[in-house]
Amino acid sequence: MKNSIKHILIILIVSGALFTSCKKEFLNTKPLVEVSSADAWKDGSLSAAFVNNIYNGLGNGGFDEQMLSSLSDESVFTHPGRGINTINEGTLGPTNTGWTNNTYEWGSMYGRIRACNVALENLSTSTIDKSLKERLQGEAHFLRGYYYQQLVRYYGGVPIIKRSYALGESDYTADRNTFDDCIKFITSDCDSAVTLLTGKTLEKGRTSVAAALALKSRVLIYAASDLHDIPTAKAKSSVISAYGHPELLGYVNGDRTARWQAAKDAAKAVLDAAGSGYKLNLSTPASFDEGKNNYISIAMGGGSKSPIADAAASNELIFARYFIADQDATGENVGLNNGPNGYHNWAGNTPVENLVSDYETMDGNKFDWNNPAEKAAPYVNRDPRFYATVLYDGAGWKPRDKISGNVDPANQIQTGSYQVGTAMLPGLDTRQSSIENWNGSWTGYYMRKFVDPDANVVDNNTKQFIPWPFFRYTEAVFNYAEACIELGLDAEARTWLNKIRFRAGMPALTESGDALRQRYRNERRIEMVYEEQRYHDARRWMIAPATLGQKLVFINITGKLKAGKTAATPYKHDETIYDYNYTPAIDLGLENRQWLDKMYFLPISQGEVSKNTKLIQNPGY
Repeated sequence: MKNSIKHILIILIVSGALFTSCKKEFLNTKPLVEVSSADAWKDGSLSAAFVNNIYNGLGNGGFDEQMLSSLSDESVFTHPGRGINTINEGTLGPTNTGWTNNTYEWGSMYGRIRACNVALENLSTSTIDKSLKERLQGEAHFLRGYYYQQLVRYYGGVPIIKRSYALGESDYTADRNTFDDCIKFITSDCDSAVTLLTGKTLEKGRTSVAAALALKSRVLIYAASDLHDIPTAKAKSSVISAYGHPELLGYVNGDRTARWQAAKDAAKAVLDAAGSGYKLNLSTPASFDEGKNNYISIAMGGGSKSPIADAAASNELIFARYFIADQDATGENVGLNNGPNGYHNWAGNTPVENLVSDYETMDGNKFDWNNPAEKAAPYVNRDPRFYATVLYDGAGWKPRDKISGNVDPANQIQTGSYQVGTAMLPGLDTRQSSIENWNGSWTGYYMRKFVDPDANVVDNNTKQFIPWPFFRYTEAVFNYAEACIELGLDAEARTWLNKIRFRAGMPALTESGDALRQRYRNERRIEMVYEEQRYHDARRWMIAPATLGQKLVFINITGKLKAGKTAATPYKHDETIYDYNYTPAIDLGLENRQWLDKMYFLPISQGEVSKNTKLIQNPGY
């Protein structure tokens, strides 16, 4: 009986539709499953959905399997053949650009910029709620500025496209704008975002007034740097000196002091608008344990349930990509991508000794491999941030038996070879391991920063939900301090730098002049490691030949039994039983790194040049 009623209802509905279709006005109705472009911008929800989609250009932030850190002297990518070595070995060019992430790839960024232009054009005449309209316009201005910033810091001056092109136009080509034009355009978008977003409340993960100010701060600190002051850049690089279009790379003239002042003012605006960061109010250094946990907490950004991670550190984040368990079940694979092979992970972007050696000792002195005491125990008495960033031989880590079986009750990283009887046996986290040896680190280290320390997060099979920090408060502190140093305001710079050091448990800086500049640069290197800063900093400071281009250094570790001692089974790190030897060694086969000055800017791909014949290629290509 129920089926009969159902069939009758269907017949009646179809009959009604056939009858109605005879009416002329029915032919003029709009499809119920489609919305015209014009109507979309009359609806607040649809307008918001369009702008929401533009955020997808941010991708996973920096949490992809291949990380920008491996284009710098922070790490090396373990698995060859992915295009990273093409860049690091200097063989990149217009027809072979090597690995390029979609968060800065030319075509991808212009696709998102076009979406911003479409939004801004349609919102300008939209009749949706005024407050919502202003918020969406502010978001679109910020995102357009951010995507242009991505292009400019990799490629230099690029074509500024302020409108959306339509099908059937006669000319889609466009000249590259000058570097100066691009900086003015991006900062103008930031200013517009600030005006439109003031007084608006947005969900986390969206832009804000503070985020727009942070973007402006970054853009202006880059603009004031050596690479973009053409007289300075020419003096340091024959490739740039010979280039016929220096205006695409930086400022050919003008008042550099004024640029540093603008950078200082922009950074201070962030500091004034974005709260106070996380634990930057200490008058003396935190204890070692506090310093380490402070840094772990910042890296977790409120995304870990581990008791050592203070959720209040999320206050440090100004703009971030969040992975929220109940909304984004995919989470992230940072631990799987980068963790030790002895835990069945992939060891992707492993720290190099070049980085590890730059962590100071606890008293603030430079670590020295020529110091016999330091060479004998290189992982003792170092900057607390080292222990929160790097997994080293003997470091305690998660319960290994949750993924690898009861092979290591001590739960310690094993990246050396250790004597058992008369034989030397490889550690579980080496490339000779009994567990996934092909995924072992070449360097003797693994990445810890951004990997959730919660013992219940088994990196091989459990997603984590740690946010990626596009902008955090401490970057603005560094920008402010750098501008102060370049303006001769050393005391002010030290005041702010020591806030960062005290939080980390490190002693105050006391230097002035160039000595302070060098300490600042190392401090920024250590604090911002793995946050997509070093690759850009080394280039804009024009120290890349000695940093990005240096040969990689790994660490070789052996543990030999002391006289009369017997190896523990299973092995564990024990300095009462073993004499350990640590030997830095230059990489002889994984990457033949070198620096060529063309690498200060990426090449524009031949495909883009073919599509837009007005594009002028970057120097050296």
